[in-house]
Amino acid sequence: MRYESITSFKVMDLVREAQKYSDTIHFEIGQPDLEPSPKVKEALLKAVESSKYGYTETLGLLELRKKIAQHYKRDYGVDIDPSQILVTPGTSNAFLIAYLLTLNSGDTLAISDPSYPCYKNFGVMVDAKVKALPIGKEDGYQLTPKHLEGHKLDALHISSPANPTGNIYSEQNLKELIAYCENKNIAFISDELYHGLVYDKKVKSALNFSKNAIVINGFSKYFCMPGLRVGWMVLPKHLIKPAEAIAQNLYLSAPTLSQYAALEAFDYDYLAEVKAEYKRRRDYLYGELKEIFEIDAKPDGAFYLWCDISKYSNDAVEFSYELLHKLHIAVTPGVDFGKHNTQTKLRFAYTRSTEHMSEGVERLRNFLL
Repeated sequence: MRYESITSFKVMDLVREAQKYSDTIHFEIGQPDLEPSPKVKEALLKAVESSKYGYTETLGLLELRKKIAQHYKRDYGVDIDPSQILVTPGTSNAFLIAYLLTLNSGDTLAISDPSYPCYKNFGVMVDAKVKALPIGKEDGYQLTPKHLEGHKLDALHISSPANPTGNIYSEQNLKELIAYCENKNIAFISDELYHGLVYDKKVKSALNFSKNAIVINGFSKYFCMPGLRVGWMVLPKHLIKPAEAIAQNLYLSAPTLSQYAALEAFDYDYLAEVKAEYKRRRDYLYGELKEIFEIDAKPDGAFYLWCDISKYSNDAVEFSYELLHKLHIAVTPGVDFGKHNTQTKLRFAYTRSTEHMSEGVERLRNFLL
């Protein structure tokens, strides 16, 4: 059965186990602890009071799609027609739609190893062959055209900033990857969910370099709205109608109340504070953990640290349980993200306050040093 090839996340077992301890320090889940802009709550309450309980059109509220298009003009200087935007129930549905648009049964999808585990699992669901291409410190955790050479590929899916490493694809590499894919007729899918959380540099969208790229983003991370389940896709014009047809069958429309709330999510003054807070947390946790673990590079974006534990253990899962049971510290074992050098990696999320994290750092220091 196909479902036997779909892997579950080790971290979810750890999350359940962590509930046994009232003093658990949480580094495991990539969920923002900050609230969205107060304007979002006001918009949500207004939608409830106005009984906005019906379906929207499948593409999503036109007003929301217009705001998303304005966001691309503001942040990237890219003109997007609102008709090219499909609002989705979170980004997971967007990944599945992207694969159904670009892959036939038996086609090959390329992803990086390590990478977000849902990519591989969704590839399995659409009966694609998944080629996980190893990346590491030596290439800045970025796929390049050289990684793709010699492989017959039908689609490439990258993420930047990436989960679990926090790396960003350089502008030059992004441009070269897209050009390579267009020359080879390889669909290019770009997960840009963490784009707002980029700390020390500017970042380009794949849309700056191609009108044919499929770009996926959403409101769960930067906008601090994970439970409202709203994402979006920017699609080439020739894929709009088939994407709409797929979406109609998968979910009909994204949650209506959440879409009305998202209308007020583009509160840039508030979002600047969110970004500044996560940068402070990144700087704190990186400064502390680099004294305990080897960290390949200071992450440029997202809210994760990719830590090597090889001087303490060669089994990330076993070590994760040891930290949980002995120290009441919950982390994500690297093996959730692939097979390439992941057995000695842990992912730490800095999605809790510095005060919360500092207690965990102190426990780690006393136990390991």
